[in-house]
Amino acid sequence: MNEALPIVRLRNAWRSSHPWIFQKLVEKPNPRPKPGTIVDVVGIDGEWIGRGFYNGHSRIAVRILETDPQVPVDAGWFARKIADAVSLRRDVLRLDEVSDAWRVVHSEGDGLSGLVVDRYADLLVLEYFSAGMFRHREWIMAALREQFPGCRFHAFADEHVQKQESFDFHGTPGTEPAVITEHGIRFRADPAGAHKTGFFADQRENREWLSRQVAGKRVLDLCCNTGGFAVYSAVRGASEVTGVDIDADVIDIAKGNAKLNGVRPRFVQADIFPWLRDAGNGGEQYDVVILDPAKMTRDREQVIPALKKYLDMNKLALSVVKPGGLFATFSCTGLVSEDQFLDMLRRAAFFSNRTVQVLKVSGAGPDHPFMANAQESRYLKAVFCRVV
Repeated sequence: MNEALPIVRLRNAWRSSHPWIFQKLVEKPNPRPKPGTIVDVVGIDGEWIGRGFYNGHSRIAVRILETDPQVPVDAGWFARKIADAVSLRRDVLRLDEVSDAWRVVHSEGDGLSGLVVDRYADLLVLEYFSAGMFRHREWIMAALREQFPGCRFHAFADEHVQKQESFDFHGTPGTEPAVITEHGIRFRADPAGAHKTGFFADQRENREWLSRQVAGKRVLDLCCNTGGFAVYSAVRGASEVTGVDIDADVIDIAKGNAKLNGVRPRFVQADIFPWLRDAGNGGEQYDVVILDPAKMTRDREQVIPALKKYLDMNKLALSVVKPGGLFATFSCTGLVSEDQFLDMLRRAAFFSNRTVQVLKVSGAGPDHPFMANAQESRYLKAVFCRVV
């Protein structure tokens, strides 16, 4: 054990391999280390449990990073972990063959709790979810430079995360966008804009699979964001494509993405609820309907209201699917389980008086892995159906 590290003791027996240890299980160390300090964790009987980040301000008191007492968590540790993560994407998944946009580090899924890194061509976007990752950002960026020589960085952390984790970061100002290619289709990723990274690589396989079913079809992309599904559909030969989103800024980005590919879907800035009611009342029907709303909640107390909202929007979306048509419905709300989402879909089908035949259930691409012992990294639910 490295004696130089502060020691954090647990107040209960620890029989878990999950990397998170919550505040109520930890004795308050004296003196209390600063948020994000690397500590050694010992059990109530003094046995060494692991090494990781401590944060006395966060609900998650400890994030375990290393369970071998002989291995220090230092710059070399980060270099090895990040090299492993990159090797999975490049050598095993061979993602460079289909795209220059992929997730480099997926937090707990890569053993790097509290860090997400996305690659957009030469631009690496870092999102910090823990004070520990923010505090050790120089080690992280050095490790990433080894894997991506000449890369640019953009870094940010959501305000609610900074508040929970007790650190202060204003992000990287003035980052120039990147243009990426995915399955031969081009998109602009603009992390300095107001919309996260401006592009969601997690839907890559879902966009590709669905776009192979749309040739000659009439397609409706609801909550279209920056136009991923709509642009794919137009490029892959859909006869007509309509994208709807409430946010005027993302509609502008979607139009730009369409232009990059020389296609012209119709984009409409509207709230999908009244828009779908009008479309349904007007007898509009589409061969393929996509529904991919933003995250509904981060609060466990709000899961039932979130499911109610999913139910309402799925009922409306089902009403405009042509008999025999395809319906792709998604949830990126991590707190909503796959079982809950499928049960919501069952109820939506019942209330809409439609028969929904599920063809495929999937999630984020394999560059968004999750550990069997820490399934919190699994958030995206994707359900592809035929509607009768």
